[in-house]
Amino acid sequence: MNMKKSRVVVLGSTGSIGVNTLDVIERHPDRFEVFALTASTSVDTILAQCARHRPAYAVMASEAHGKQLFQSCVAQGLCTQVLWGADALAMVAAHELADIVMAAIVGAAGLAPCLAAARSGKRLLLANKEALVVGGQLFMDTVAAGGATLLPIDSEHSAVFQSLPPDPCDWAARIDKIILTASGGPFRNRDPLTLRDVTPEEACAHPNWIMGRKISVDSATMMNKALEVIEAKFLFGVAPAQIQVVIHPQSVIHSMVQYVDNSVVAQLGTPDMRGPIAYGLSWPERVCSGAAALDFSTMSALNFEAIDSEANKRRFPGIDLAWAALAAPQGTTAVLNAANEVAVAAFLERRIRYDQIHHINVDTLSTVRPEAPGSLDDLLGLDMLSRRAAESAVSRLGA
Repeated sequence: MNMKKSRVVVLGSTGSIGVNTLDVIERHPDRFEVFALTASTSVDTILAQCARHRPAYAVMASEAHGKQLFQSCVAQGLCTQVLWGADALAMVAAHELADIVMAAIVGAAGLAPCLAAARSGKRLLLANKEALVVGGQLFMDTVAAGGATLLPIDSEHSAVFQSLPPDPCDWAARIDKIILTASGGPFRNRDPLTLRDVTPEEACAHPNWIMGRKISVDSATMMNKALEVIEAKFLFGVAPAQIQVVIHPQSVIHSMVQYVDNSVVAQLGTPDMRGPIAYGLSWPERVCSGAAALDFSTMSALNFEAIDSEANKRRFPGIDLAWAALAAPQGTTAVLNAANEVAVAAFLERRIRYDQIHHINVDTLSTVRPEAPGSLDDLLGLDMLSRRAAESAVSRLGA
């Protein structure tokens, strides 16, 4: 019996998550086919992907890049329809012929197409932290109203999801806490007093994972973990106090769930994003991901360290902003996300020092006082206001 192929939209196909998603899809041509690809500026990369996967649609963020891709597709005789702009992104995410949407657009730009996919009842594979950090309860309400299936792709949240009971109705009664693991990044053992001299190259040199520059810096500052705490609160419906972070340098245990009887269920695997991607694509089944198997005979130890030690509080001051933002008025998490995006970009552009990223985030949180956002326009307006405040803080530091 022939199985109907699932048509997949990959939002952000040229980034690391997008590339890994296409790798998994290519391993299972009987189960999946690429329906649409999207990118921001990487015309050459998405052109090669279109030639290989022959999607019905390809979408670029801007008209200039869209026209460039269109001309290249015509020159190669490709039948892919090329579009551009935010409306086109939302259209392919909600397209009636699409079954699965991989949301891998970095930053708040991914929120609108994620909401479109949620409203349309898609299987939504969420690799974009910001959809939940910015969208918060509005995003979760949209998922529920649209009848979408929301599956986390971040390795930590996928691990939690795999460690939970199958029925979400059982979660509240059974869970004591969710334990997110963190590698500690490249500066886990570095003297906090030397962090002001960190270069973008050093911050992007993650010891375990191969990631984009923005998420690599977030891992170094541990702001990625702060965003993941916020994400976990909305994904799993737990109180912020039930979310704990622990440093686990080997990145073998991706996260854990501690139950009310104090037993702990953990998900283990090699640090390869194809594992959670394959699980999201095939759930509730499992398929080959291409990730290497763990070799327990070579593991000498699995180590854990407290995130709240005195030294780590100085190395990673941003982690506590997660709980502070969740305790503040609704919309504060969106302010934090916008500030951090601006601060990281300024650091990568060498306009501020590494240790000033945290100062930008704190300054913006103290400047912008949000009102509860009730729509996408409210969220986008709050995001813009927060970015302006963060840019102003960057300018003051650089003056």
